[in-house]
Amino acid sequence: MCSGRVISKLPCSGEKEVDLAVQSAKAAFKAWSQLSGMERSRVLLEAARIIREQRDEIATLETINNGKSIFEARVDIDISWQCLEYYAGLAGSLAGEHIQLPGGSFGYTRREPLGVCVGIGAWNYPFQIACWKSAPALACGNAMVFKPSPFTPISVVRLAEIFTEAGVPKGLFNVVQGGAATGQFLCHHPDVAKISFTGSVPTGVKIMEMAAKGIKPVTLELGGKSPLIIFSDSVLENAVNGALMANFLTQGEVCCNGTRVFVQREILDAFTKEVVKRTQKIKVGDPLLEDTRMGALINRPHLDRVQGFIKQAKEQGAKVLCGGDLYVPDDPKLKNGYYMRPCVLGNCTDDMTCVKEEIFGPVMSILPFDTEEEVVERANNTKFGLAGGVFTRDIQKAHRVVAALKAGMCFINNYNISPVELPFGGYKSSGFGRENGRAAIEYYSQLKTVCVEMGDVESVF
Repeated sequence: MCSGRVISKLPCSGEKEVDLAVQSAKAAFKAWSQLSGMERSRVLLEAARIIREQRDEIATLETINNGKSIFEARVDIDISWQCLEYYAGLAGSLAGEHIQLPGGSFGYTRREPLGVCVGIGAWNYPFQIACWKSAPALACGNAMVFKPSPFTPISVVRLAEIFTEAGVPKGLFNVVQGGAATGQFLCHHPDVAKISFTGSVPTGVKIMEMAAKGIKPVTLELGGKSPLIIFSDSVLENAVNGALMANFLTQGEVCCNGTRVFVQREILDAFTKEVVKRTQKIKVGDPLLEDTRMGALINRPHLDRVQGFIKQAKEQGAKVLCGGDLYVPDDPKLKNGYYMRPCVLGNCTDDMTCVKEEIFGPVMSILPFDTEEEVVERANNTKFGLAGGVFTRDIQKAHRVVAALKAGMCFINNYNISPVELPFGGYKSSGFGRENGRAAIEYYSQLKTVCVEMGDVESVF
């Protein structure tokens, strides 16, 4: 994506390879699940330490793998080791309940692992997504077979090596490579206990259908078309910073991006002028350079797709206020890379395709609004429900609006902050289940209830 050159070719895992990976994980699960939480914690902490110490090396690998700026890739790697540390801290505290029953009898619950879990990752945050899925899975005592996107196959292999170096049993975290066919083999495998998928809505629907045939629980983290609401009483500089963070991280290839930017009419002109000014200053180019803030999109078909959305937006009456055109870096080695300038669209209306559909590229749509009631209704008028944001100095209004938003992840006076301590996931077509936080433990474990009678057994017969 950075230069248009192929950096590696990996064979796809077929049914045989998938079965070998699952069986290997199943064998490792037997030993891993019998360890105490504290024993698992120490291994996860060691993996976190290795990632932290090799941060720059792994970030460089991720930039080559994905095309995002090295500056962003380092943040991704930091979030990754923090995720492992967080679940290492929870591993030793996983417990059930003791319930007193009449006559001295009692009951208790045990929190037990599921078995072999499957993680299927996306290409926008390859290493980080693999950590988000594997950390809670392993902390709960599960094994995992992970399939990265075929567009970004490299960095997850490094994670597998790190887990091995840290001391997990051989095969506990396996990586298989491939596209849809490999994913189907994983979803249909009878020894897979759970599937966690990050990606598009159509693929999520197919995975849910396949999982249903085996009664397998699923976590789906799918697409979004999230609203970012800028009220006239907000601090303008903060709101502009928030809008840039909500639209242009990872070349706009972020599922929770706030790409529908609703701006109260009183500050529409001032906000738009400042956003355009700042957007035009974003440095696009070689993602391995320290001052680059936007690298290359993932591949040519995706770049063409994003360009098609911009073309259609203009045809439907939107105005390109800046960017949207292809960018050719000065370095001749990068001339065939998939670069474009970040785009801001004005004169947008709710019925335009660029406002309704997920573009998954560096394209911001600005829409004016007048009242709180109006903007909440418009913000919720979407099939998606992944995220939403509000900028205002009125804290009561902020809490009132986010309470009304039909979205799983909401931001007040910030955007695209992803602390691993907080659950992440969506409403409606954006999926269900949660990554991160204590909530993820619920999706990687199951409860067993035990009822103990301390007296004589009475029979109704």
